[in-house]
Amino acid sequence: MKPARTLVGFVLFTVGLPGLRAIELQPSTLKAWDDYIRTADSAMKARLNGQPFLWVDEASGRSAALQRGKTLVAPAVGNGITAVPGGLIHHWIGAVFIPRASITSLHAVFRDYDHYRDYYKPVVADSKRLPCTGADERFSMTWAHRVLFVNAAIEASYQTRDFTVDARRAYNIATTVQVREIEAYGQPDERLLPPGQGSGYIWRMQGIARFEERDGGVYLEIEAIALTRDIPGSLRWLVSPVVNHLSINSLTTTLRQTRDAVRSLPVRPGTLAADAGRSRNPRLVEK
Repeated sequence: MKPARTLVGFVLFTVGLPGLRAIELQPSTLKAWDDYIRTADSAMKARLNGQPFLWVDEASGRSAALQRGKTLVAPAVGNGITAVPGGLIHHWIGAVFIPRASITSLHAVFRDYDHYRDYYKPVVADSKRLPCTGADERFSMTWAHRVLFVNAAIEASYQTRDFTVDARRAYNIATTVQVREIEAYGQPDERLLPPGQGSGYIWRMQGIARFEERDGGVYLEIEAIALTRDIPGSLRWLVSPVVNHLSINSLTTTLRQTRDAVRSLPVRPGTLAADAGRSRNPRLVEK
């Protein structure tokens, strides 16, 4: 599966504020990101060795809420934002249930890179498959979105790989290979900035998506992780609630758009499980 490109909305993670100067990605910030991603990858492996495979099954009532049509979104770590030298790491998780779907039908949507601009509009302005070799696949997307005072646009290329756990469970990891800000997007003087330069809306991204067929459909959940510029401490009290709100809305929209895209396909055969979810509860948001 290729669900992690559903990170399309995560350009909304950072609010551009008037007066914030251009900034360049520093080696210390990139090292902190790499360390964080190694920890996230280890946590994913732990889900294959004794822990519940799905976040949905870690708290009672989540699977039932999803079956009623809710979309659940919550911080994956702390309040969703971790400060690192020169930057912020945003880490959120969300889930949705798609009735009468199968992993096969999800696979059909997630690999249809050339139509992400249709599935995830208006945030995704363009998308396409890129040449690749081996087990990994590559694709690119151009995102454009106006947030408060800022018209933010990003061109990003991704490397992604599928992992099959068994006949009913699978996961996918997608990571940005390159992210470039588009300065003056839509204007005559529009230009691509070098990687790591610009306003720092998004510097790096990784998505971990998990799928399980059961209960007459498929549970889809996404961990979305993004690295952005830091926000001055004097402004964080004002900005953080706005960023969290945008993060929740962004991931919620992405999950729902994916569900709608899968529902638009003909019903495809799949192996649907019939067991129920297990769980306990922290804080989360129902949409």
